[in-house]
Amino acid sequence: MNNSTQPLPSFFSRISIAIGAFFRALSDAEYAARLARIAAGEPQPSAAPVSAPAPAPVPAPAPVPAPVTLRVATPDAALQLLGLFQREARLIDFTQENLSAYSDADIGAAARVVHEGCGKVLREHFTIEAVRSEAEGSRVVLEEGFDASAVRLTGNVVGKAPFRGALSHRGWRASNVRLPKLAEAHDAAILAPAEVEL
Repeated sequence: MNNSTQPLPSFFSRISIAIGAFFRALSDAEYAARLARIAAGEPQPSAAPVSAPAPAPVPAPAPVPAPVTLRVATPDAALQLLGLFQREARLIDFTQENLSAYSDADIGAAARVVHEGCGKVLREHFTIEAVRSEAEGSRVVLEEGFDASAVRLTGNVVGKAPFRGALSHRGWRASNVRLPKLAEAHDAAILAPAEVEL
């Protein structure tokens, strides 16, 4: 499937992707370099040519999924959460800053503040639990009818359940959300008001 036919990620998905990319870029210099090249609009290196691959196993025909009813997500809750991350962790300030002038030690110190503030927001406003209880790296079996929205199959996915594999990530589920109520006139698009010192 080419990229033009893939659906664009939702606003909530983009928040998760941005936060994951932020922390991965701090710990993985090669990943950070790729992000910098993308931001600069540089062409991405193409993969080295490979010899003709061995014929892949023929996958079983996928069942036709039932039509999905889409619901419109209002942005207020996402904007409110982004405002909380800004207030407690200065997340927007951090991501909007040009970090090229700072040393790795300075960036690491700032990342610690952002990490602590983001953790505080998550602890205060969400109950987050692991999707799977097994330890990462352990072998698991997914029987027919497993919840595909809670478990994503990766690697060489062929055939049909039961699937056997190694748990590479336990996943996360929000079992409770406690966002503050908003006044009717509150403008959730103002993530942080401008400050004027007198």
